[in-house]
Amino acid sequence: MPAVIPDRYRYAAIPHIMLDGARAAAEFYVAAFDAEELMRIAHPDGRILHAELRIGTSVVMLGDAEKPFVSPHVAGGTTVGLHVYVDDVDALYDRAVTAGATSMQPPTDMFYGDRTIMLKDPFGHVWVFLTHMYDMPLHDIVARGTALLQTDKVD
Repeated sequence: MPAVIPDRYRYAAIPHIMLDGARAAAEFYVAAFDAEELMRIAHPDGRILHAELRIGTSVVMLGDAEKPFVSPHVAGGTTVGLHVYVDDVDALYDRAVTAGATSMQPPTDMFYGDRTIMLKDPFGHVWVFLTHMYDMPLHDIVARGTALLQTDKVD
């Protein structure tokens, strides 16, 4: 049974991530995240100009970093987290860590109704994978998040 994605996330911007070693990254995403490669345009030397992968129900574009873009390793970090809803976040966590992802947060039931993990891939990108557990009104999510920041715990 496919995971239900909250309506507010159904039509999202498509990330186009740039990195060093896009060919190896695409192979990693297939192994770690059960991605499906949809297409690839590569230079004769093997560098990827543009590739598209499906992870869960999301499409992610990637390529080898060329100006004006730099990879997270060159930049010294990343300024974005890639959020993707999947059917089974626990299984993805085990698969990704086995494939070489670094765990930043193990599977955790979150205050906003999702079970969530956070991983860093070997190419410097941070991924947040979520499995939606139950719906909540936005005002309850805001109240719970605010309470968490004030008390460090949420019921």
